[in-house]
Amino acid sequence: MDRRRWINLFAAIAAITVFGFALGLMFPLLSLVMEKNGVPPKVIGYNTAMQPLGILIAGFIVPSLTRRWGTRPVAIAAAILTAALILTYPFTPIFWGWFAMRFIQGFAVAILFSVSEAWVVEAATGPARSRIMAIYTGVLSLSFGLGPTLISLTGIDSSLPFFIGAAVLLAGTVPMFSYRQTEAFAAGAESSGLSILGFARLAPILIVAVGMFGIIDAANLGFLPVYGVKKGLSQETAALMVTAFIVGNVVLQFPIGWMADKWSKRGMMGACAIATAIGSALIPWAFGTWLIWPLLAATGAASAGIYTLALAELGERFSGHELVAGTTAFSTMWGGAALVGALLGGWAIDRFGPDGLPYAIAAVFLGFIAAIAIRSIFSARVPTRA
Repeated sequence: MDRRRWINLFAAIAAITVFGFALGLMFPLLSLVMEKNGVPPKVIGYNTAMQPLGILIAGFIVPSLTRRWGTRPVAIAAAILTAALILTYPFTPIFWGWFAMRFIQGFAVAILFSVSEAWVVEAATGPARSRIMAIYTGVLSLSFGLGPTLISLTGIDSSLPFFIGAAVLLAGTVPMFSYRQTEAFAAGAESSGLSILGFARLAPILIVAVGMFGIIDAANLGFLPVYGVKKGLSQETAALMVTAFIVGNVVLQFPIGWMADKWSKRGMMGACAIATAIGSALIPWAFGTWLIWPLLAATGAASAGIYTLALAELGERFSGHELVAGTTAFSTMWGGAALVGALLGGWAIDRFGPDGLPYAIAAVFLGFIAAIAIRSIFSARVPTRA
């Protein structure tokens, strides 16, 4: 990998890492503030769903924005907008104002993630691609985990966590200025590239895999703290459940990437789905014991492994503005799936009590495992590009 690619890779990972911190902070922070103010779980679910809805809508606009204005200016503008929104939450009454703000925040975050991940995937080349993507996912997960950890230190009774989140977010714009556009993006600047639907037809399994990750990501980021509080934990300890769910990725993503490079990306994807289903189903059984913490870490790592492997395969097959179309399709699918995950989490807790959350997630992943098995059988008979 040449020097420019290393600089671009560093800039992309550094930028998206601090944004991961801000997002990892906002999901549980807003849920805990609403729960403390007596907002029902179902309504918290509706509010949490606004951010994925914004991500979903943005997915259809990002490719045209980046082709017209360039990836770097668009990403920096999205970062500044997100920071401004975070600073506004403490001064806006809870309820309808937060619904609109979370929708706009989701729109801005979708732009940021689509562009930054395209930079990372484009720069990660060679036979170690899965391991490079695993390092990226692990570092991003660490930054996500630091957000809930901050809540355990600052609490939710002041504006301090909001101000810290905005400051870290703005700091993330600094590495972006070192990014330099590559020939792959420049060559495609005048072409329309793939549409989201066109990409989905080329890689349906990758799109569904990202969807599964989006469901568990939004459901657990938004509702694990609520789950913990309703099961008897303090707000600060409940927030650490999100940290435990995320932090396993830091040490486990590289082994997952290494096994995928040596064995099979699709095989490892299926193994990660099975581990996620089993881990989710065991959470109620382990709650109240020390086992809950390693179980959350292993389950989170397995679910993130699905996304890591989808990104690695994406980078093998696409480049330039088609790669932006691919990461945008990923972002859009994540948004749609996270919308489902947020609504599913709120509904499951409302309908079946706190334990409805992990059991509902386990049921969804069992369906994904069945879909992979059916697709594999079909692919063995009919060649496909999925």
